[in-house]
Amino acid sequence: MKLLILTQYYPPEIGAPQNRLHELAVRLKKEGVDVEVLTAMPNYPKMEVFEKYKDGAIREEEIEGVKVYRSKIYVSKSKSILPRLLNYFSFVWSSYWRGRKLKKNYDFLMVESPPLFLGYSAMRLSKKLKAKMIFNVSDLWPESAEKMGVVNNTQLLGLAYRLEKKCYHRAHLVTGQTQGIVDNINTRFPSVSTFWLPNGVDVNFYEPEKIETGDFRERAGLKSSDVVFFYGGILGHAQGLSVVLEAAKKVESNKNVKIVLQGAGPEKEDLLALKEKLNLQNVVFMPPVEKSQMPSILKSVDVALVPLRKLDIFQGAIPSKIFEALAMKKPLLLGVDGEARTHFIEKAEAGKYFEPENVDDLAENLIQMAENPDELIEMGERARYYVSENFNRDNIAQKFYDALRSN
Repeated sequence: MKLLILTQYYPPEIGAPQNRLHELAVRLKKEGVDVEVLTAMPNYPKMEVFEKYKDGAIREEEIEGVKVYRSKIYVSKSKSILPRLLNYFSFVWSSYWRGRKLKKNYDFLMVESPPLFLGYSAMRLSKKLKAKMIFNVSDLWPESAEKMGVVNNTQLLGLAYRLEKKCYHRAHLVTGQTQGIVDNINTRFPSVSTFWLPNGVDVNFYEPEKIETGDFRERAGLKSSDVVFFYGGILGHAQGLSVVLEAAKKVESNKNVKIVLQGAGPEKEDLLALKEKLNLQNVVFMPPVEKSQMPSILKSVDVALVPLRKLDIFQGAIPSKIFEALAMKKPLLLGVDGEARTHFIEKAEAGKYFEPENVDDLAENLIQMAENPDELIEMGERARYYVSENFNRDNIAQKFYDALRSN
């Protein structure tokens, strides 16, 4: 069986889709699948091509036994819509011309969305390479972009919705990262074949008993007595992180509560400005790190803080950072309603829930969790057990492999 994964994002970049796709590729390869990847020159999150890849210095490489082909991409640090579209469409164009030169035929071509526009390249390449197209949806774009107000242009939205429909109907199989995504697609496109391909965690990599606590607290200026609430990931529109800073202001009288926001993204400068405006001493910003550092960092903190904005589209969202934190026995302070709340708060009893974008509710939970350290330990034990049983990457890859064999 031969599988080509088409994605704009892949290691050595760091991030949720990068890790998820690579972990899947490695496991499918162990099952005997001939997996290859067609991706862009790495540039995320700084939107600058990594030094050793500049000028197309590396067009082909192997990462943990997975063959990776790279094509050019336009990158810009601008946040405006035109440079962002150029970023997406430059890879749509270059990936098609790079992909059509690949010498072998594939059984399947799996394309990652978003960016949705990559569907243009995927549809043409799947025909050229005689491969069945698998359309993997990790975010319901353009629906989420419209509801968050990121895209308001009616012509662009109309184009995107038509493309979404075309991609689903052209696909041999549509996979969704959450059950909510799958249900949404099934409701709107009942004739489309779907499969739930959830994110998960490598429980052997995130194994707390084998991880040493590093110097993270020292680097972040934290004391051993601090109760650290940790957010690690994109500092973007969807997360609504300004609410976290406003809640931090309300709890600043509790000197043990500290909040760490680690990552990069389009909202970082605005969040830093808000921190200065509120004169917050209990919030620390840290830069993004390589995946290899995350187990040690998670071991050093007390609670994983996971917020999203209060939008219906996020009822089916499960942010990937949840899985790693729970595997490291860290309880959640979860500001995501719907599927994530059902799994990790109600079923697993692995944390506390606060209403998304509700500053007072978040502040109350920050204090409550900080004042009950024994409860945090119990939640952490339940957290590890739940993700090990239900979201183990090995099991997820095996089920997907079985689905491919039956198709």
